[in-house]
Amino acid sequence: MTSVPGLGRLRQSEIYRAGVLGRRPAVPTDFAELERRAREASSAKAWAYVAGGAGEGRTMRTNRAAFDRWAVVPRMAHGQATRDLSTELLGRRLDSPVLLAPVGAGALMGRDSDVQIARAGAATGTPYVFSNQGCNPLEQTAAAMGGTPWWFQLYWSTDEALVDSLIGRAEDAGASALVVTLDTTTLGWRPQDLNLGSLPFSRGLGIAQYTSDPRFRDLVRQRVAAVRDGTLPESDVVITLGAIRSLLSITREFPGRFLDNLRSPEPRAAVETFLDIYSNPGLSWAHLETLRERTRLPVVLKGILHPDDARRAYDVGADAIVVSNHGGRQVDGAIASLDALVTIREEVGDEPTVLLDSGIRTGSDVFTALALGADAVLLGRPHLYGLALAGQRGVEEVVRNVLAELELTMALTGAADLASVTREMLVPNPSA
Repeated sequence: MTSVPGLGRLRQSEIYRAGVLGRRPAVPTDFAELERRAREASSAKAWAYVAGGAGEGRTMRTNRAAFDRWAVVPRMAHGQATRDLSTELLGRRLDSPVLLAPVGAGALMGRDSDVQIARAGAATGTPYVFSNQGCNPLEQTAAAMGGTPWWFQLYWSTDEALVDSLIGRAEDAGASALVVTLDTTTLGWRPQDLNLGSLPFSRGLGIAQYTSDPRFRDLVRQRVAAVRDGTLPESDVVITLGAIRSLLSITREFPGRFLDNLRSPEPRAAVETFLDIYSNPGLSWAHLETLRERTRLPVVLKGILHPDDARRAYDVGADAIVVSNHGGRQVDGAIASLDALVTIREEVGDEPTVLLDSGIRTGSDVFTALALGADAVLLGRPHLYGLALAGQRGVEEVVRNVLAELELTMALTGAADLASVTREMLVPNPSA
């Protein structure tokens, strides 16, 4: 019987054959070098927002330390020559258990970020969770996905009509699931951004889902009218070089012709409106209970870390949860997502669908997460780093490298498919 080379060997062969011609991969194949080179390619503000974490960065470090506490135990002479990475998730068959996580203001790392990431997702068969704080309208991004499934992330606004409008647009554009992010009802303490006085949304970056939304545009027009008739005071503006640069950025990012936008009060009003209403600090389980009446899409609740919250999520009708500490960006000193996954899976049992986000860097990490109970994982910062280095191609290479290492790890442990990746393949790391 002739065996077909798996993803790992095919990726290795591709790289080594190109190396004979003197060509190297567009992005490094190890995370440390990928991160180093992405930092060199990024502005200080971009790096602070994408790579930064909450407080002293303890949660980011803990996310990685949690993976180091587990060791994979390879098995020999298992005779398993092929691997199947496919999985079923929320009623859809996927090529692999890896999805591209939503990361706001991706244009900090490359223009048309959402479209480039979507094209990479389509090219690799990898679902993409569109960010509610994206830089391209969801309809435009959806067109770039082809037949590859995509999900839409929702930040729950203080304006309920806007919530419904965003859900309706996601449904109409073909989303396969609605992912409600729960852990960002207010921004965490992020010193890297604060030290630069930098919030991308205040410069018009990351609000394309809003400025393309009819309900939001109506709110903007209402704000402009209220300022004109004196019922809402006009914000004071101090003319500085920074203020001029911010105005130009806001004008450039707003839909329409630049010169028309420069004369219009709407671009600036859109930023102010967004900052007022984008997230609801009073978000409650009562809000979430209404989702089953508001959408026909499968509902995924993201940001769960406590077993009680996991049980409550399923009680209010969630089809899946994402165990996540927002990549360490919200609470300094929070529990590692991987540690929370272990506890939550033990509490809820094998049946409910559970995904993991935060700390995933490599294919080996994906293997560990699956072995500890994740049905799939979301890959965040690495694909943004690939975008910074080589655009769409950079994202594709990051995804292919992660999947190649996952497949090779399965090959070296005797796992024929994802169902075979079990906790018995791990032990607490004696060296940790």
